[in-house]
Amino acid sequence: MAERRVGTVSRGIRCPIIRKGDDLAKIVTDSVLEAAEAEGFAMRDRDVIAITESVVARSQGNYCTVDDIAADVKAKTGGGTVGVIFPILSRNRFAICLRGIAKGCEKIVLMLSYPSDEVGNCLVSLDKIDAAGINPYSDVLSLEKYRELFGENKHEFTGVDYVAYYGDLIKACGCECEIVFANQAKAILDYTKTVINCDIHTRARTKRILLASGAEKVVSLDEIMNAPVNGSGCNETYGLLGSNKATEDQVKLFPRDCKDLVLTIQKNVLDRTGKCVEVMVYGDGAFKDPQGKIWELADPVVSPAFTDGLIGTPNELKLKYLADNDFAELSGEALKNAISESIKAKDANLVGKMASEGTTPRQLTDLIGSLCDLTSGSGDKGTPVVLVQGYFDNYTN
Repeated sequence: MAERRVGTVSRGIRCPIIRKGDDLAKIVTDSVLEAAEAEGFAMRDRDVIAITESVVARSQGNYCTVDDIAADVKAKTGGGTVGVIFPILSRNRFAICLRGIAKGCEKIVLMLSYPSDEVGNCLVSLDKIDAAGINPYSDVLSLEKYRELFGENKHEFTGVDYVAYYGDLIKACGCECEIVFANQAKAILDYTKTVINCDIHTRARTKRILLASGAEKVVSLDEIMNAPVNGSGCNETYGLLGSNKATEDQVKLFPRDCKDLVLTIQKNVLDRTGKCVEVMVYGDGAFKDPQGKIWELADPVVSPAFTDGLIGTPNELKLKYLADNDFAELSGEALKNAISESIKAKDANLVGKMASEGTTPRQLTDLIGSLCDLTSGSGDKGTPVVLVQGYFDNYTN
């Protein structure tokens, strides 16, 4: 048999436009197998089929409106003066949620973290903070003080001054607004004891600190729209986290109950090809942009559902370590054979072993989901399904 010359391949798979009620498992299976036939590649065991969360949520019809959010916020906070703290700066991710929150409250005290939000969107540069003699860990700034020190700071990529944008948005909903800047969650309690904490990955800690510091009511974004409101969609686990703007008055929520979907697609492919593939739903990848310093992961997790073969982390040897250390005296075919034998004989768990130093100790779903997010993009490629082949291969395959 000829030696394989290609390792991992990631292919965007074109699909029809998905609508509510579509049989997504059938569409995904058909699209992948039709692509394989058209492009002349074969399916293999342990290929990974990944579906972007947005088409899963769309097929589920998992939406809610600004008014649904407002009703839920009012019911859970009382609708008076509410602190809204640590939101991310995003027109797509948070602005429409903020409209719903504002419509459910009489006054919002909006507390923004600085110099950037949780995922790295910058409000003001660290150099400006240093020059102003500000300690971002402890200092609380009013809107007036922020403007006096730093003026207007438009987002590097979107050109939006999010301070003004969020303030105007709140007031346009008929809600009074006060804006402050702080990084200690308990700072909001000087203004109100009722808080919605909007951070994503630090939400449990923030809520714990607030309650321990005297907050009377704390609601996280994962607790808003975690049940239907007036017949709306919902997400029992993540609420508004992972949501995206659908229209000016509607939010597409993170998909729910996806396990059956990935298992059905896995079975479909096995029945039609005899190959056992892995399947996952993915959202944002988990990587950071070195230019804008933005960490991509605005979803609560990279993958809300996946087949069991994607549980765990890679267990890989570092080839350059072996080549430079264990087999430094070898070259050519002898080096290749020695490394191949090391891979075949490697331990089932390489944690702590020098030969695995420098490999990536992250969850498989985070790694593959990041690859898929980069492959499918967020625009007009029209490939909401990604097929990854050879990911689980090594040098010996």
